[in-house]
Amino acid sequence: MATPETADLVFVGGNVITMAAEQPRASALAVADGRIVAVGDDADVLALAGPGTERVDLAGRTLLPGFVEAHGHPTLEMVITGPDIVDIRPVVCPTAEDALGKLRAAVAAAEPGEWVGAFGWDPLLQEGLPTIGRELLDDIAPDRPLSVMHNSGHSAWGNSLVVEQVGLTRDTPDPVGSHFERDADGNPTGAAFESPATVLIMSGALRRPDGAGFDELMAREHRMLAAVGVTTTSDMAFSRETREPLQDFYRTGDARVRMRVYERSTPEKRTDIEPGQDAADPMLQQIGIKIWADGSPWVGNIATSFPYLDTPQTRAMGLGAGHRGCANYSREQLVEIVDAYFPLGWQIACHVHGDEVVDMVLDVFEDALRAHPERTDARLRLEHCGTMTPEQYRRAAELGVTCSLFVDHLYYWGDVLVDGLFGERGEAWTAAGAAVDAGVKISFHNDPPVTPEEPLRNIQVAVTRKSRSGRVLGEQYRVSVDQALRAQTIDAAWQLFAEDVIGSLEVGKRADLVVLDADPHAVAPETIGDIAVRATYLDGRRTFQAGE
Repeated sequence: MATPETADLVFVGGNVITMAAEQPRASALAVADGRIVAVGDDADVLALAGPGTERVDLAGRTLLPGFVEAHGHPTLEMVITGPDIVDIRPVVCPTAEDALGKLRAAVAAAEPGEWVGAFGWDPLLQEGLPTIGRELLDDIAPDRPLSVMHNSGHSAWGNSLVVEQVGLTRDTPDPVGSHFERDADGNPTGAAFESPATVLIMSGALRRPDGAGFDELMAREHRMLAAVGVTTTSDMAFSRETREPLQDFYRTGDARVRMRVYERSTPEKRTDIEPGQDAADPMLQQIGIKIWADGSPWVGNIATSFPYLDTPQTRAMGLGAGHRGCANYSREQLVEIVDAYFPLGWQIACHVHGDEVVDMVLDVFEDALRAHPERTDARLRLEHCGTMTPEQYRRAAELGVTCSLFVDHLYYWGDVLVDGLFGERGEAWTAAGAAVDAGVKISFHNDPPVTPEEPLRNIQVAVTRKSRSGRVLGEQYRVSVDQALRAQTIDAAWQLFAEDVIGSLEVGKRADLVVLDADPHAVAPETIGDIAVRATYLDGRRTFQAGE
């Protein structure tokens, strides 16, 4: 790429970590027309500065590629944390009293007959919550529809008025990939597991805005992402109904984050666009299809080869002794879904937690790859990978399958994983070190709104494997700081088919940047998550500035 006579923006006097093998470190960087035009020492970069060039003195701070959220849910999170949903997540309501108090207050403030919806119920982190079900919700809201979704998003409950209003009866069939809980007589209890059953239970509360309302909520979501250094996010539960309002939002010019979206697989097994149709758009592209092969460890519906422990925590979840979860689909059903999308050229991302469902998905992926040898760069994805074993990571590497790991689980749920749910097996949860050793290219994610967007905390947890209490889980599965940085930058960009334009600081790439107060390599590993984000840039345009 030809070097311009003058740059629009230069950074000097800093610690530039490029994530590029050819030039891993520098002190300065120049930007013109939204792209990086020079990376080197101060003298080389200042030679490109003219009278109109904006100069940023990093004063020893660290410049990195903007962070990449490889598994996000922005179009869902903007609604979940919006004005129409009661936010009772543990990060907002840390105790049972907080959650119940906020829920009761919201019901009391609602208009007569108004549907109240809440998100974030979590008896593992909010110890002392009562058993949730129709009886409890009828008590809290006897004259208003009330539905509550678990913090994982994988289960939801409605009171009697919700069951009545959505028309749920003993004759209502279970949607494929999900189900309604039923009592001994076959009548629905008001509990639902997995989408689309959960969506029906929450339907009166999950109102997606349009027009100015959509733009306002999405702009707020983008501001939040930019504030923690994120410049690109995926959307792993994208729905085609959101496409037009999201495109309209990007036309407003208020976007601060690129999006790469994965449409939910549908019963019709079709999409409304062709793969690559929007490839020329640098900001918004659909690149894949998302499938939920099993559920959530915190709900009890993950397909493991071993049972949950019998503890107060599992009993609080409503699980009996020796409980084991199951997959959302049979192998035949999963094959049918993959065969509908994969031959067309779509990337497939499959939610997996239990080791049994990992085997099933790898079998299906292997068959698909063998049947379509023309897909030489498919980058098939496994998401979360809670109980995935070292041997399974080795098999994934052989197939060219890539994994996005929810390492923040260790920070929030680490203690309960071992003491309450799985015993010694909990020590190997999201075994990032095993994945790296096997040669799997990995990313880290926060799965917001399940946990807050915190890429630096992900790096800290992957390096230390410490929970909030300071407990170390499976230290043999730690990764280096450099490996963890790759999982939030260049390797995450690769998962999103974007490594040619973002993820590292190299001449010709887009100037997506984050300025940190400290180098993650140079601080105590336990404090990486506390490093302050000073500024964030997208195409060389500042999207966040600390203090503003």
